[in-house]
Amino acid sequence: MIEIREIKTIEQLEQVQQLEFDVWGMPAIPLHQTLTAVKNGGIVVGAYQEDKLVGFSYGFAGFREGKSYLCSHMLGIDEKYRSLGIGEKLKYEQRAIAIDRGYDLMVWTFDPLETRNAYLNLSKLKGICYTYIENCYGEMEDGFNKGLPSDRFEVSWHLTSDYVVNDIAIEVANAIPVASCELTKQGLLCLEMTENLEFKEGMYTLPVPQDFQALKAQNPSLALDWRFKTRNILKQLFLAGYAAISLQQQEYFNEYVFVKKAALNLEGAN
Repeated sequence: MIEIREIKTIEQLEQVQQLEFDVWGMPAIPLHQTLTAVKNGGIVVGAYQEDKLVGFSYGFAGFREGKSYLCSHMLGIDEKYRSLGIGEKLKYEQRAIAIDRGYDLMVWTFDPLETRNAYLNLSKLKGICYTYIENCYGEMEDGFNKGLPSDRFEVSWHLTSDYVVNDIAIEVANAIPVASCELTKQGLLCLEMTENLEFKEGMYTLPVPQDFQALKAQNPSLALDWRFKTRNILKQLFLAGYAAISLQQQEYFNEYVFVKKAALNLEGAN
């Protein structure tokens, strides 16, 4: 039985620090920073197996262009407890608390080539992405990020929008692929971009690897090629007014689905 609780005390935040180190192997965020965030609009929630912290989501108050929002900076889960739906439960509890405190928007970042995160963030939670950040955190040395620019999608979760509240489904029909992927002799996927696209159709798709970490381990140069090619395509799509709304799982690859952001009726969303 996993219980989701809001985290407020120094003792609880010390547990978050330990789990953060266990998950990423990097020095944890200082306690004085997380405690100050909690006291000033931040929200931290934890997943507990009895009294053991097995997952957490940490967010702090953000403000941009006259708009306040919750910046959900970290979500980490003990390796033994992954693929159990804990991340989704943490996000929904964080959303409930955020709405109660007056937020209607939550944002966070993730690597667009890490499709486990994409499926949760877009297909399940109904977040959308229309902002691409090149090398967001600079050079990172942890196992997940080492060797590649730390490019990120920014997820916008419009907490009280009709799209999220009523789980509005967008039918994937007549989507145009912006690229194709092919298997190499080594069984790895390479990306070939479609030429002469003008981005005027209602819906597009983009293939991405199912397991980017495995691809990176087998062929780092091919992983870098994926980073640069997808960066180019995604920035063009966002500039043309499209948003990533879901991740579809295919036999050998996954693919993002993009529609015009204006078609989502987010009621004045930024």
